[in-house]
Amino acid sequence: MTDVPPHTRSTRWTWIAAVWCAGALFDASQTIFIMRAMGEGSSWLLPFVIAFVSWLPWVLATPLVIELARRWPFVHGAVLKTAIAHLVAFAIISTVAETWSAWLRVIFNPWHREQPPTFAHTWRSLFTNQILTFVIVYVLILTVTYVVDSRKKMARQMTETARLNEELSRAQLAALQSQMDPHFMFNTLNSIVGLVRDQRNDEAVGMIVGLSEFLRRASEDSHRAQVTLTEEVEYLQRYIDIQKVRFGNRLRVSLDIPVELGDAQVPNLLLQPLVENAIKHGVSKRIAGGEIRVAGARCDDTLRLTVYNDGPWVQEDLEAASGGVGLSNLRTRLQILHGDGSELQLRPVDRGGVEVVVTLPFVET
Repeated sequence: MTDVPPHTRSTRWTWIAAVWCAGALFDASQTIFIMRAMGEGSSWLLPFVIAFVSWLPWVLATPLVIELARRWPFVHGAVLKTAIAHLVAFAIISTVAETWSAWLRVIFNPWHREQPPTFAHTWRSLFTNQILTFVIVYVLILTVTYVVDSRKKMARQMTETARLNEELSRAQLAALQSQMDPHFMFNTLNSIVGLVRDQRNDEAVGMIVGLSEFLRRASEDSHRAQVTLTEEVEYLQRYIDIQKVRFGNRLRVSLDIPVELGDAQVPNLLLQPLVENAIKHGVSKRIAGGEIRVAGARCDDTLRLTVYNDGPWVQEDLEAASGGVGLSNLRTRLQILHGDGSELQLRPVDRGGVEVVVTLPFVET
């Protein structure tokens, strides 16, 4: 359980004391008005004090009720257990409160009656008169607790959403900056010009469309936190098609994503930065080029995505890739979306090469 900071506990007790003081003052004042209207007693101070301090057990029990409300919320599948827990707590607190109030009246006899009532008679009388009030008080504490916690939860969700949107914006900017890199654009456009000169107009048009679709997707879909795996693979394919124009036969890419995984939810801009790193730190540094394999698999409730390249394992490249914008941004977004339920690993492969493994919960649309 998370420790509550001292200043938070102090603030909570201050609010509890303030609210209960107001409620006790109202109840004590009402008691005196009723007593006066019925012509009972000549002194009002002692009855006022007794009525006021009678609520002390509820003041002390309020933090316990709040903690119980958070430990046993009324959620689907546990309503009966939760109701029993709260009924037991209510019975204990009510019994203690009634006992305390009865003893105060028996000991101090605030109404100065010649024949003070017995403890049992006083307890039964108080129980009959106050049980409905106690029910209302207990329900009110639960309601206020759930409302306050719900507001805090919404505030946290809004904060997390804002952080996620910020990370997605950074991912979009990084992707666009990478794609708008002069060397990338020069090589892409130069390849298109070469196709036109060779009168391979259909291929040139295809390349222009691919580049347009690639940049459009990077700009328009940046607001979506997650997309389907099918959409992510389609976007990746656009990027690969453009890179193949630059590297030609030096770049060999295979995709092994089962069709049944197509509806799985994955972070937007997940695969493209991983393949980009594989090209930058693997394929582009070898004259003969290299191979990149993208694979996906489901293991129970987990989705596992792997990007492998057969380039050498170089420590400098590892440090550069690990600290780069792409992987760092992706790790942050995975943490925001799934917390400890996700993982990103960059590691060497025994048979040679390097792979990035992303593990995240399997959730379908």
